[in-house]
Amino acid sequence: MADVRQKEKQLEREISERVEGSLDGVEVLAVELQGPDRFTVFVDHAAGVDHALCARVTDSLRDYQRQYAIDVSSPGTERPLRKPEHFAGAVGRRVKLRTLGRRQLKGEVVFADESRVRVDETEIPYDEIVRANLIDGEV
Repeated sequence: MADVRQKEKQLEREISERVEGSLDGVEVLAVELQGPDRFTVFVDHAAGVDHALCARVTDSLRDYQRQYAIDVSSPGTERPLRKPEHFAGAVGRRVKLRTLGRRQLKGEVVFADESRVRVDETEIPYDEIVRANLIDGEV
């Protein structure tokens, strides 16, 4: 599990730098490994995410296609949360998250700073969060 998490973080850093450096206004929200040879890149753009943007992102990642099958997706309603600014933007919204110890938690984000987030009454350092997403439609 730790190896997968580290590989995702490494890929996210590399891919964010490449995509955000070459495509104006595109933000890489998350990179998730779907298996040893496939990953999904979740992107966002102020003008929205359409098929053409996904194709441009995929094209910018051509070097990775030798080793991986690549899916590029909009964040959807259950937007991934990975960075402190993502959690700060989610204050007052409901999230689901999983921690390193495989603990799962659902609740409202009540606080987020540079090092941790508080979901309901539980404070969690970002480095302990494996996955976090908004929960669509829940208040």
